[in-house]
Amino acid sequence: MRVHTGKRLTVVGAGVIGASVAWLAAREGWQVELIDPLLAEGAEQTGASWAAGGMLAPFSEAWPGEDDVFELGAASLRRWPDFGARLRDETGVDVFTGTGTLLVAVDGADIERLTMVADWLTTHGYRPQRLTRTQVREEVPSLSRSVRGGLLVPEELSVDNRALLPALRRAAEAAGARLSARELTSIDECGGDQVVLAAGSDSPRLWPGLPVHPAKGEILRLRRRPGTPPLPTRIVRGLVHGRHVYLVPRDGGMVVGATQHEGHDQQVTVGGVRDLIADAEALLPSIGEYQLADAMAGLRPMSPDNLPLIGRLSDRVVAATGHGRNGVLLTAVTVDAVLAELDGGQLADAKAADPGRF
Repeated sequence: MRVHTGKRLTVVGAGVIGASVAWLAAREGWQVELIDPLLAEGAEQTGASWAAGGMLAPFSEAWPGEDDVFELGAASLRRWPDFGARLRDETGVDVFTGTGTLLVAVDGADIERLTMVADWLTTHGYRPQRLTRTQVREEVPSLSRSVRGGLLVPEELSVDNRALLPALRRAAEAAGARLSARELTSIDECGGDQVVLAAGSDSPRLWPGLPVHPAKGEILRLRRRPGTPPLPTRIVRGLVHGRHVYLVPRDGGMVVGATQHEGHDQQVTVGGVRDLIADAEALLPSIGEYQLADAMAGLRPMSPDNLPLIGRLSDRVVAATGHGRNGVLLTAVTVDAVLAELDGGQLADAKAADPGRF
């Protein structure tokens, strides 16, 4: 690590990726400006980081054929304990909320898909624990009796993204970064010796032609009411007749997600809420008694191959965008990769995410 005293860095986008880069770059001596209109006092938080589920789940997100996506996620998960501990030491905020993921299925076709994923993970040196119907309910007794089996991935973690995001912004400011609540119309408006473009689905507006497009994701937050069964202690991810749904424990409630639709629309639809609740109830019938505390939609920044774009776009501009569904998971490895680029190098673990592949 080099010390960059006196060098100026502009970070565009103050979601979890941009705020993390601003924080740790400032710690390395960069004079950092972090720019995002959502930094304005009282601004409604509408970005993908605020709408996220907070899962650090590369194994349960794995899909046959997406080897590079899996390896990048696994590399980031390995970094997260140290990353989270450093943030806790500097801010006093412990963002971790749960350990372990239980993947479950409700019909024969869903079991076959889980088996295919488990077999593929095994070829990559990881052996998830295969559970029978009885063993699944021993893990989470409140699960529906219709659940037919599953996989247990004890290594995966979850974080409270709505605690993580403000903690990262405070850490960046405490490290010396200047937070600027303004909207840019061009990357040329950025000062600084170097620029990091971490503006999510808005990145192509500032760097035309960048292969990043938005995908709408609706997500619910539920609050447990007195008398309902205890919350699961693990993340529960289910296949319900081919549809994906996840339930992530939070203090006093859970996050349920998520739909996915193409486009810039951030309105929550009745159909989206209905489908999420129906699929979640198929796994955990007691949630019908929970309070619906919040419903929102965020725009995930997707790339054509589900890998983010992390690396140089020019001698002055470094991309850190296109993280899709996995922005929170990939934060730790992305920060290391961006700092390596700013040092004039490249992080081996993130080589597959180089924007030059397009």
